[in-house]
Formats: sequence, C-alpha cells, structure tokens
Amino acid sequence: MIIKQPLSMPDPVDILSRYWGYDSFRPRQREIVDDVLAGHDTIGLLPTGGGKSITFQVPAMLLPGVTVVVTPLVSLMKDQVDNLARRGINAACLHSGLTRRESSYAMDRARLGRAKIVYVAPEKLRRKNFMDEVRGWDVSMLVVDEAHCISQWGYDFRPSYMHIAELRPLFPDAPVLALTASATPEVVADIADRLNMRSPRIHSLSFARRNISFVVRRTPHKEQMLLHVLSRTEGSAIVYVRSRRRCVELADMLRREGMSADYYHAGLDPQLKSSRQDAWREGGVRIIVATNAFGMGIDKPDVRTVIHFDLPSTLEEYYQEAGRAGRDGEPSFAVVLLAPPDTGILRRRVSEQFPPKEFIARVYEMLCVHLNVAVGGGFEILYDLDIHGFCARYKLPPRPTRSALGLLSRAGYIDYNDEMAMQARVIATMRRDEFYSLCLSDEQERVLMALLRNYGGIFADYVHIDEQRLAMAAGVDATTFYECMLTLTRMHVLHYVPRRLTPYVYFPSARVETRHVALPREVYDMRRRAAEERTECMIAFVTASAGCRVKIMLDYFGQPDEPACGSCDLCRAAVPQASPAGMREAIISAAAAPGGLRVADIPRLWPDAADAASQMLRALLDEGAISTDGVHITGV
Repeated sequence: MIIKQPLSMPDPVDILSRYWGYDSFRPRQREIVDDVLAGHDTIGLLPTGGGKSITFQVPAMLLPGVTVVVTPLVSLMKDQVDNLARRGINAACLHSGLTRRESSYAMDRARLGRAKIVYVAPEKLRRKNFMDEVRGWDVSMLVVDEAHCISQWGYDFRPSYMHIAELRPLFPDAPVLALTASATPEVVADIADRLNMRSPRIHSLSFARRNISFVVRRTPHKEQMLLHVLSRTEGSAIVYVRSRRRCVELADMLRREGMSADYYHAGLDPQLKSSRQDAWREGGVRIIVATNAFGMGIDKPDVRTVIHFDLPSTLEEYYQEAGRAGRDGEPSFAVVLLAPPDTGILRRRVSEQFPPKEFIARVYEMLCVHLNVAVGGGFEILYDLDIHGFCARYKLPPRPTRSALGLLSRAGYIDYNDEMAMQARVIATMRRDEFYSLCLSDEQERVLMALLRNYGGIFADYVHIDEQRLAMAAGVDATTFYECMLTLTRMHVLHYVPRRLTPYVYFPSARVETRHVALPREVYDMRRRAAEERTECMIAFVTASAGCRVKIMLDYFGQPDEPACGSCDLCRAAVPQASPAGMREAIISAAAAPGGLRVADIPRLWPDAADAASQMLRALLDEGAISTDGVHITGV
C-alpha cells in the first residue's frame, strides 16, 4: 500500500534546513527520502560518512506517528537521542541496559506520540511483552540500521535481527528502510528477503573514495614505520589496533616521541571516552590510537590519515574504518602496516572466533554456574558479568570465551553485550514544590541542591549526570554522594541509576541442560566458512603486488566496472614503466606519501630498468627534490 502524502506536507529540503541547517541533500539522500515518503520499501547503501541518519530522520519529521529504528549500536543510542534533542526533535531509546522504570517511560512516550523517533536494540524484539506494547504504537516507518546484521552472509550477523520481520504484520502500511555502509550483492539480496521487502527500491553510492590514497607498507618494524608515516603527514589521524593493551602502549610511545596522542577503547569510563572523543574532534589531540570501538557516530570531516597497525578481519571492517579519512573530500591517506606474521595471525583469528563446539557448551555451563542460574531458570533476567573474573575463575582463555558467548547469543541461548558502560542517570519522582517539606540531613540536602542547580531537566526525563562533579559541588566524597542518592531514591524523591561499567548477560529463554546446547549450522558451520572466505579476501587485498587496491575492494563489493584509482601504491608503482618522466614523477609522488619510499623498493619497482631507476634516484637527490636517510626516501 502506498502512503498518500497530505497536500500540505512541507518539502523535505525545508525540514533539512530547519533542523539541520543544510540547504541541500548529499548524493542519494533525496532519492531515498522520496521513496520512503511514497511508501516504498527501500535499501540504502551509503558508504561511511554518506549521511545515513538523515535519510530516516527527515522523513520521520514529515510522517505522522513514530519512526522505529532498530540498531545494534547501544552505546551510541544516548548520543543520537541527545543530538536530536538539541535540534528540537523528541526521541527515545530502548535497550536491555535500561531499568524497568526507564523502559516504561520511553514506551509511554512512544505510545502517546511524544517521541518521533524511537531507537530499539534488536534483543528487545525477542520479548513478547515488548511486542505486545509496540502493537499500540502509531508506527509510520520501520528503519533497520546496520542492516547487514540480518544476513547470515554478512560479516556481523546477529540472530536477534531475525525478529525484525515480525514487526511487518503489525504495521503493514509502514515502509521499511534498510541502511548499511558496506554490503556485497549477496548480502543485499539476503537483506531484502529476510525483511520481507516488497519490490524494494535500491539506492547506492559508489564505494570508491577518490580522495583517499590506499597504501600498504610492508615492514618488520611497525613502530618505526608508524612514526615515519605520522611524521610525513599532517592533520588528524586515527591508528587502529586490535587490543586495548596495544592502544595504551602505542599512545605512550607516540607521546614519548613528542607527538600529540591519546588512546580509546571500549573499557574506558563513559565520561573519559567522551572527553577523549571531544579533545580529538576539536583538535586538542592530533592522533587517537583506538580499537574498533572508536569511530561509529564520529563525524570528523578533516581526518587526513587512517593507519591500520593491525589488520582488520574483513574488507567490510577495513572499508568502514579507512573511510573515516577525508570525509571533507580533501586528499587523505589510508595506510596498512603489514609485517610478515600478520597474515598467519589473521587466519588464526578465525579459529579464535569459532572455538570447538565442546568448548562453547562448557562456557555455557560455567556461565550458568557462575551466575547461579539453575536449569529451567534465568528466563528474561539480566545479569552483570565481570568477564575477566569469569575467565580467571574457570581458567578460560579470554578471546575464545568472548567468541563462545557471542555464538551462544547468535544461537539464542543468551544475549551477551560487552559494550555497555552506562552513565549514571536520574529523574525526579516528586514535584518540585514537595521538596520543601522534606526532612533531610545536611549532606542529603547539599547533594539534592547540587543536583537541582546543575540538572534542572530531571523533572521532565531521565538525565545523565556526572557523579564526580556533583559530589565536588556538594562538598562530599564519592561514597557519601552514592549513599545520599540511594537514600533519596528510597524516599521516592528521585530515581537514581548508578553508573555501570560491567558487561551484561540476558537470558531470553530459560537455561537448558548442557547436553542440549546445539549450534545451528547457519550459526557455526556456515558462518565459519564465510569468515574464512572473507579472511582470504582481506589477505589478497593487502598482499597484492599488481593491479589497483581500490579495484580489488570494489570487485568485492560488486562494483567491478570502476576505473583504477591511480593513487594507491600499486597504481603509482605501475605508472613509471612507460618513460623516464613517469619514473621521475612516481619516485617524487611515492616519496611524499605516508611511509615514503624505501631505497630497497627501487629495484623491485623497476626490475627491468633497475640501473635507470638508480640513476633517476641519484639525479633527484642531487637536485634536492627528495632526501634519504639511507633507508627511506622522503619528499622535501
């Protein structure tokens, strides 16, 4: 059924200008918005930085009722809701990390039409009481963010996404918009099928990023090459690594070398995360060393260099992370540092992602014992999980254990979330005029007054608070502040949810006996085979010695007809075969690029003209067009 737009509906550009301050849409955004407003199921393939959010936020303001957005990015929901609030748009979020009171409040807002956009974590769709509640909402559009998560062929398949299709019969006239930054043609077809889309309109931008030079630097000494690359480039940079420990170590090393650097990973306190993001975004810190926890929702346009110190597992991950460079369209670099052991490490990572099935069943049993969940118990209960303590107690290897928890989640036995680090939050449950009749201790009164002076919005909604700042403002220590807030909660003055830093486990179904734990073929066997294939594609990309790196990537994403980029390291190496002039240009260009050029590269690049290349190198050095330390050749 096609949604009929009222004659008085404003132009989408008017909404875009009024709330976002833009005079025009980016490429493909308007087409997606128009199709959704016309009631068509739509798939949007917009690369990182392509403005996916606008494609559902603008029509949400034009359509009646509520827009429901299913997204796995729980840690970003608050930021998205806050950003919309600053633009005068009412939004809410629902996920398992909220208290019962917070969830009830958000659902009331959705039911009463007081929220135009509601972000929903996919695990909520497994719960009958939530689905019963949603039936009462006036839903005008369903949005599936990170839509590749619904495909068993996608690199980040999540079983909870399979329940999204159950929303369709509840709102048969609501169009479905599926959005993702990276998907192969096979994944796109699977998305349409699993969401029961009706002749979906598909809009995609080319995955080519012509302003980014993709470079692979082979080196046995990554730290030395990292310093070299960063010293030869300017502007903001991101250095991606695979472990939290390496984050800290590399940031410390860069600071010792006089560079402005900090680190970021999922285990940091939420306030520290926020302050480090802000410092980097505003230019107070030049280089952020980070795990893949950093980047989603970070829209900094002037990132000049993205360096992968460790290899990502898939081209999808690499493309999204590398694509955070040069969103302003200016020339930028994406550099991979490749050491001899890296490809072997990448292949071993697949084994860690898919540990033996017997090990997975043992992890399930130990988890239930650890959390005191009896057979038949645990149904719809949320448990905090100290993953480090759990692994230590049962002598379990951390990485395979995390993978086992993830596979158990995909199989539906649990929901494990290790990104949850919720800020403290509070809402007033008593009217302001009732505060004056309270009998409070001096410390309780000072805490309450500090709260009211700094967070007047607590009478309207839950507000995230800075506990340390409030304790200082009230003149009490952290323990006293915590005790006062708990007392005020018991007195029904307010409702206080303390900060929580530990991951959680939710049981969507009751515990089963360990012998009945079985991983479906599509969860384990098929996904392992797909992971192995994606790993080999990633290895082929970084180890290629001829052709064009961008074309290798675009072939993978189903865009084989794009021309060679002309700016990656392979394209630059192929240019000089034609003439001495091309050789000269290639040496100067490569010397100026991140990582520069090595003296040892010269005979490799020109195996049939090594003498001529050496003569050109000496001529350029004599002219002062390039310089060398005997190992590296750099621009001047």
